[in-house]
Amino acid sequence: MNKSIISTPDAPQAIGTYSQAVRAGDTVYLSGQIPLVPTTMQMVEGDIAAQVRQVFENLSAVAKAAGGSLNDCVKVHVFLTDLVNFPVVNQVMAEYFVEPYPARAAIGVAALPRGADVEVDAIMVLG
Repeated sequence: MNKSIISTPDAPQAIGTYSQAVRAGDTVYLSGQIPLVPTTMQMVEGDIAAQVRQVFENLSAVAKAAGGSLNDCVKVHVFLTDLVNFPVVNQVMAEYFVEPYPARAAIGVAALPRGADVEVDAIMVLG
């Protein structure tokens, strides 16, 4: 299998034993992003909408570095520490995706890295 590692300074650098994304053939697996500002590696300030926007900005930067865009995503996983925030995710996603939308799962979790309220990963297919 031919795989390549995707990395960009326009998204937060990995804070563990993972890559920002891995491309295997035409499929790109984008690692989960939390609302870290790439230039400071600190959590974005603001409400849950600001956090969700930062997450999608980060994912968008990685998708671009891989040669695609969020609209090439076929599957998105949304992790929330409070599912009451799910309507905000829907609202913000509409700013970043156009129809046809990717498949999606929303998962409630007890905690996320660095105290984030949201994390999103994705699978993208190019070509």
